[in-house]
Amino acid sequence: MPCAVESPALNAAKPPGRGAASTSRTPCAAWTRRSAARGTPMRESGAPHRLVIVGGVAGGMSAAARARRLDERAEIVVLERGAYVSFANCGLPYFVGGEIADENSLLVQTPSSLRAALALDVRTGHDVLGLDITRRVVSVRTIDGDYEIAYDDLILAPGARPVRPPIPGLDSPRVRTLRSVDDATSLRRTVDRGIRRAVVLGAGFIGIEAAEVIARRGLAVSLVDVASHPLPPLERELAAVVTAELRALGVDLHLGVAADAIEQHDEEDVVILGDGARLAADLVVLSVGVRPDTEVFEAAGVGCERGAIIVDGHGRTTVPNVWAVGDAVLSVDGVTGARRPIALAGPANRVGRLVADAIFRPEHARMLPAPTGTAIVRVGDQVAALTGANRQALDAAEVDYVTLHLHPNQHAGYFPGATQVHLVVHAATSNGRLLGAQAVGRDGVDKRIDVLATAIRAGLSVEDLIDLDLAYSPPFGQAKDPVNLTGMLGENVRTGALRLWYADELAAVLDRALLLDVRTAAEVAAGAVRGAMHIPHTELRGRIEEVRSAAGGRPIRVMCQSGVRSAIAHRVLAQEGFDSASLSGGMLTLRAWWGGEASEILERPEAMQHA
Repeated sequence: MPCAVESPALNAAKPPGRGAASTSRTPCAAWTRRSAARGTPMRESGAPHRLVIVGGVAGGMSAAARARRLDERAEIVVLERGAYVSFANCGLPYFVGGEIADENSLLVQTPSSLRAALALDVRTGHDVLGLDITRRVVSVRTIDGDYEIAYDDLILAPGARPVRPPIPGLDSPRVRTLRSVDDATSLRRTVDRGIRRAVVLGAGFIGIEAAEVIARRGLAVSLVDVASHPLPPLERELAAVVTAELRALGVDLHLGVAADAIEQHDEEDVVILGDGARLAADLVVLSVGVRPDTEVFEAAGVGCERGAIIVDGHGRTTVPNVWAVGDAVLSVDGVTGARRPIALAGPANRVGRLVADAIFRPEHARMLPAPTGTAIVRVGDQVAALTGANRQALDAAEVDYVTLHLHPNQHAGYFPGATQVHLVVHAATSNGRLLGAQAVGRDGVDKRIDVLATAIRAGLSVEDLIDLDLAYSPPFGQAKDPVNLTGMLGENVRTGALRLWYADELAAVLDRALLLDVRTAAEVAAGAVRGAMHIPHTELRGRIEEVRSAAGGRPIRVMCQSGVRSAIAHRVLAQEGFDSASLSGGMLTLRAWWGGEASEILERPEAMQHA
């Protein structure tokens, strides 16, 4: 590496590759004044504070912009490996699909605009290869040569890089990722050439978005994931709606199976799956996850856990004067306490601001919030969103919880366009504290999840949702909003006014209890659980003795279409002395939970027991 260092004390103007004159680089002999106690460069009196940021986009640029607003004299240098320092990475799939027409629309800021507006020294094409924590310098490689730059404070925002599993043939030129502007423009050019078939490996958020936009372009798309359903963080019963929507888009789903190999041929590739299936592909999109891009910094002594940078409550790493933000940072889950990186743009932007505060005005700096992982994705005409913990995370953390299922309309049912929002909400058994929420629907999903995310952040209980004063007008909501209804349902469960049973308990219910279906005859005609007794809820009060006789001392488990009428029936039965419970979410949830197996447990009404 050339013996050249940019020192904070001598404030070099430009690095190699940016028209640097010889005065821009301080010879090693001139960089010998060091603090005997710390072994670090001594700053000249009055020299501006130098903040070096490794990585731009969300966390890094948010920190840089905030730092400038707090200190007009600070020297702020951003080192970005790629060609774009501030771009709309969440918009990349929609550029591939053509909804965002112009590539320039993805560029939020450029080095020149950032220099003009915020006096930031943004250096693209600068790859950080090393960190010397004793000398407080980072080593940088550019197309024109290598150099070192010293810092007073260093913020690491290296982000994450795509996971590349050891699949033979993954080096095929037809295999692409979708993480950068260059990735997106390359994918769009490929799709625009008129290719016919694409295989997407990975059905997480990026994989789902890629599959959706490519399918909308008219390609035959196969989506592959080792998980049992798309969007693995989504609860099973909600994922069923996403699965149906993907199939409606024409996406061919291969779930519960992984890709074993990719055969490369002149005219096409063939993706070979673990079950023997062979998928011809003109394009393969790899989206099986990301991992923190931190090897350089971990090797330099920055503390990491499973590759993610360990930070304290203000973003400090284990190394003095080194901070970290974004996808590469180890976060502590706000609900379960699980330690993992959160690869989301919103938290990265907000944390970047907070870290700049901690550096430049520590007396006012707030603690970093514990993330709850709020996320949303469009799938055809459906929207899926989530916040907080799901069942898997709660079970792993050994948290006791109750789950609520609701299917309310997004606005007044009498107003045209009413559609259901399918909600799953988890609350702590001990105190009702909200732990997680998920929703799927055609409209109104974002609003409800945002409210529930706020409630989780505020530490509200499920009962507190009853009292939230939410905007109401028939085109926008209901007098009892789905969020309020969630609170009412939760309160009923927690106070014992309502007892629930769940779709996964069906076999035990059929074995030990009388299953009472209180839907209308028309609803039952569309299919009912084999062996269930049918009495519409409006007739139940007058037919209690028939129920008593049929039950023969067994518990009674009630079901309806969505859980509302069965809750009414439960109250009737409970006050008659029966051991009763209502199916959470009703037939809608039961069908979704059992998916393709539902046909094995449902039958036509003529085979049912009628009173």
